[in-house]
Amino acid sequence: MRNRITVALSGALLGLAATAATAQEIGEIYRVEDVVVVGRRLDEAATRFVAEVAAPAGNRGTARWDEGVCVGAANFTPEVAQYLVDRVSDMVRDLGLRAHEPPCHPSILIIGTTDGAAFASDLVSRRPKLFVVGGSGMDQGYDDLAVFQRSDAPVRWWHVSAPVDDETGLIAVRLPGMHSVVPTTDPENLMLENHAPTVTRNFASRLRQPLRDVMKRSIVIVDVDRLDGTSLEQLADYVTFVSLAQVDPEADLSRFDSILNLFEPGRAPPGLSAWDLAYLEGLYSVRQGYVGRNAHASALARSILEAYEARVPRE
Repeated sequence: MRNRITVALSGALLGLAATAATAQEIGEIYRVEDVVVVGRRLDEAATRFVAEVAAPAGNRGTARWDEGVCVGAANFTPEVAQYLVDRVSDMVRDLGLRAHEPPCHPSILIIGTTDGAAFASDLVSRRPKLFVVGGSGMDQGYDDLAVFQRSDAPVRWWHVSAPVDDETGLIAVRLPGMHSVVPTTDPENLMLENHAPTVTRNFASRLRQPLRDVMKRSIVIVDVDRLDGTSLEQLADYVTFVSLAQVDPEADLSRFDSILNLFEPGRAPPGLSAWDLAYLEGLYSVRQGYVGRNAHASALARSILEAYEARVPRE
């Protein structure tokens, strides 16, 4: 059984010093240990949690990883890197997906640095297509990318996703340089058209579409000089959540017990809470393809509520 490591993360390049993770008081409303919300209030809590956390690209539904991921970590000590990779990979398996073993090309990359803003800006300037791909509904766009670069957050993240044909798994939006062959009787004079792929609809519905949104890339940058004694266990759970879901970095979860409160004074939880686990389980079990962001958010809230009640039954 894998040994658990609890360390304080500090110093120029993750100098390790033993410490114990301390759970902080969270606040009584929506608290897991003594839930006081019942009936409709719990329904509203799930809806609010989704409204705060979910940050899908464009006007699309929330994306998720499809079949499997490859998790990589760079600029950490080997022990810390392995712990982070193992924690994310374990959750991937818990959600019913495959965590690829190395060597593989990382689809989730966790990077340590001593200056998050400078590192993010340099990476964006050198590899801009890693962040803004050019396809509709695949990323948050240039305004959010600017915020990503100048943020002073201890952990920042960027996701790239894509709508794909639900049956074929092929990307359903046009990428720069993508062309389709125009049917012709002259094979020596093939014509190319610059347009989006064709998606076949095998059912008639105004509420659903034959598409699903799939995560393609997660880049997570950890500013180790801003972690202020955060334990490795806490950091790993935080990174796990923001790697596997499109999370709003400005989410206000002060009324919830959530790992996303990790860097809020006096609110740091010991790890993933029942709300966090319910969100991930709901995200990876909800049926996709609803037309419109609001319809998908409602379906996600119902799925999360079911997962949450399975963990914390109503009184």
